[in-house]
Amino acid sequence: MTRQELIALIRQRQSFLCVGLDTDLSKIPQHLQGQPDAAFLFNKAIIDATIDYAVAYKPNLAFYESMGINGLIQLKKTMDYLHSLGKPAFTIADAKRGDIGNTSKQYAKAFLDPEGEFNFDAMTIAPYMGEDSVTPFTAYEGKWVILLALTSNKGAYDFQYIESSGKRLFETVLEKSKQWGDENNTMYVVGATKADMLTDIRRIVPNSFLLVPGVGAQGGSLEEVCRYGLNNDCGLLVNSSRGIIYASNGEDFAVRAGEEAKKLQQQMAKAIACQ
Repeated sequence: MTRQELIALIRQRQSFLCVGLDTDLSKIPQHLQGQPDAAFLFNKAIIDATIDYAVAYKPNLAFYESMGINGLIQLKKTMDYLHSLGKPAFTIADAKRGDIGNTSKQYAKAFLDPEGEFNFDAMTIAPYMGEDSVTPFTAYEGKWVILLALTSNKGAYDFQYIESSGKRLFETVLEKSKQWGDENNTMYVVGATKADMLTDIRRIVPNSFLLVPGVGAQGGSLEEVCRYGLNNDCGLLVNSSRGIIYASNGEDFAVRAGEEAKKLQQQMAKAIACQ
């Protein structure tokens, strides 16, 4: 999905919601547990209930890899289903990969190759091994790199705020990465609980898309994210995982997920209208 296609989709659905498919078999409803395709059946129901309100889906690969081969099969079935829908969606492999060049090339092939098993639109990447660990992911036309910039976890303070020559490390990452890609193929992860930092981030990457996790269960404020992060093309994908997919653990889980997604979409529509 190109930048213009993503922008058009956001405008069409009046939403910049990304639904995180962090499917934990111990948390899905009881009536699905034990079924061979439990993760896929759960994901399919969530997708069906939210597709009119979301523009993106982000499976976190750890939840599938932890299930072994069957987990990867469930992930492939989920991706095949998303690709088969008549309604488009931007897909993100939340993998946080990043290694020496020849290894990154294989990671990119595994998840971004249009002829591969998964064919994601984008992939989250850890940038700290530098250019040769990132550029293999930009080799596929129409695909995106989503670099970790400023995360919302407690450990973010261990490294991301270290200053050198008057710049914090996350600012150096933002500036340096502009030499590897541009706003047509590079996004950045910025945690919603760091919303006040979005002003500083927008000074460096004013036109780039930001993937913002942490709204909902992690306590991030959608209002603050919009205030500091929106740009003329929207420029945001705001992720909600637990707050949507685990809104209920009963047989009404999909209905409740759709209700929560609709609430966020309505707030997003208002934010877009006020730009």
